[in-house]
Amino acid sequence: MTEVTSAAAATRLRRSPLHERHTALGAKFAPFGGWEMPLEYAGGGVLKEHTAVRTGVGVFDVSHLGKARIAGPGAADFVDACLSNDLGRIAPGQAQYTLCCDDATGGVVDDIIAYLHADDHVFLIPNAANTAEVVRRLRAAAPDGVRITDEHEAYAVLAVQGPRSAELLGALGLPTGHDYMSFSTATLDGVPLTVCRTGYTGELGYELVVPAEHATAVWDALFAAGEAYELRACGLAARDTLRTEMGYPLHGQDLSLEITPVQARSGWAVGWGKPAFWGRYALLAEKAAGPARTLRGLAAVDRAIPRPGMVVYAGDREVGVVTSGTFSPTLKQGIALALIATDPTIADGDLVEVDIRGRRARMRLTRPPFVQPSVR
Repeated sequence: MTEVTSAAAATRLRRSPLHERHTALGAKFAPFGGWEMPLEYAGGGVLKEHTAVRTGVGVFDVSHLGKARIAGPGAADFVDACLSNDLGRIAPGQAQYTLCCDDATGGVVDDIIAYLHADDHVFLIPNAANTAEVVRRLRAAAPDGVRITDEHEAYAVLAVQGPRSAELLGALGLPTGHDYMSFSTATLDGVPLTVCRTGYTGELGYELVVPAEHATAVWDALFAAGEAYELRACGLAARDTLRTEMGYPLHGQDLSLEITPVQARSGWAVGWGKPAFWGRYALLAEKAAGPARTLRGLAAVDRAIPRPGMVVYAGDREVGVVTSGTFSPTLKQGIALALIATDPTIADGDLVEVDIRGRRARMRLTRPPFVQPSVR
């Protein structure tokens, strides 16, 4: 038993229904949101896994993500009155990125994908560590007749991502022609699943929501067909480098109870014209006044890799802090997201410095994405 596995037993981390498959592939595990999940795999590592998604196809087990079902008369209207985005903008069969904000402060409790099935049926996929809190808040606000069910461990989620993802799923007879952020139901060898044109990589991709008891069968089918497409299993480390290249925020780092959608430049996921959503008054006030800080990109000029928590300087002034930072396998340089003080003298294209263990490294302010996405 490895040290990580021993730690998992001691802290009772949850495990994916695909844990044995990951072990067989030589996965290196790490705790993530209360789950023991694959970080990377033997024989590949982050660079090869990252490259597979940018150039071919990779599959991520993201079964740690939460699942919650809201059902009953007026379920969609109820969700719309709670979460930030305007659910009225989409139709049944479509999905939407939205935010659960604190009503008093506007801070982000979690960012969520909402699947609209019908007026009386919405399925939510929150982040692993925040599912219980999202469910708690929804239950506390739910009117009579609207049921909120926590189905966290009832389903597995497999993210099939990359330019050849449609070819792979098509070879299995699964639907691939639907628009971005739409979904359809299907079966694979008798297994019912949902195929959604979503992802966290910026590439063409799909996320499969599968009953947990059938996760292994679907995983095996993907890999049996995927040999022709050089399918590679990818861990959460590559997921992080891919999303950072896109400038996609990670809750707990770039979004949090202390970081509002206005600060994180996620106002596009807020239905500003809606009469009600949690945090509305706080966010409208912040938007009108202008945020004291905003999330911006940093691209390393010097050889350096910025990491979360590192301080950003403009000359002798401390102007911000790194929230996410990594080495970009595509660009071969350090990149980061950072909360930077709102200051008219600091503009995109300017050089700033990041304190990396006592040494200043030059970074250029930029507006993500760092790598041009294939998804529009």
